[in-house]
Amino acid sequence: MYSRFFSLMGGLAAILSVSGGFGLSDVHAAPRDRDDVFFRSVAGVWKGPGEIVAGKYKGTKFTCDLTGEPLDDKQTGIKLGGTCRVGVFSQPMSAVISQKGNSYEGKFLDGAGGKGLDITSGQVSGDKVVVGINRAKLNGAMVARVSNDNSMNITISVKVADQMIPVIGVTLARDIDQIAVGSIKP
Repeated sequence: MYSRFFSLMGGLAAILSVSGGFGLSDVHAAPRDRDDVFFRSVAGVWKGPGEIVAGKYKGTKFTCDLTGEPLDDKQTGIKLGGTCRVGVFSQPMSAVISQKGNSYEGKFLDGAGGKGLDITSGQVSGDKVVVGINRAKLNGAMVARVSNDNSMNITISVKVADQMIPVIGVTLARDIDQIAVGSIKP
C-alpha cells in the first residue's frame, strides 16, 4: 500500500534538501559556480509536513526529517539521507543528484530499476529548482520554491496526457538547532 507512496516520497526528499539556499547564491558567478554555491548552501537538516493532494492516497499526511550533504569538491550536487513517516510507518530516504553537463542526473532510493525514481534532468534558476523524474511510464517534475533561507515549498507533479498534475505538496523548515555555531577554542 505505501510502497508507491514512498517511491514518490524518495523523489520529494531530494528536492526538499536541494532547494533551501537561494539567498546565499552569487548572481554574478558562472552557472556551474552558482549551482555549486546553491547546493552547498542547502546542506543541513530539514524537517516538515506534507500531504498527498491527488490520486489513490489523496489526503495522506506525512512528515520528513532529511539531511543533505554536498558532493566532494570536484562534483556539483548533493547527497541526501533521512526518513519520512506516515503514522507509525517510517521509510528511509536517500538520493544523489550530480551535475552532468548543463543538467543533472541521479536517483532517489535505488532508482527506477528498483523501488525509486531516476532523475533525468534538472536546473537551478533564481528562487527555484526543477528536477525531472522518471519511473517506467511515470514522468514528472519536482519544483522547490525557496521562501527564504530557512523555508521552502515543494510540489511534485506527474504528467497525465498533456498536463502536469500536482500530487504532493510539502513545506520544509531548516532545523536551525542542528547547525553548530561558535568561535571559542576549547
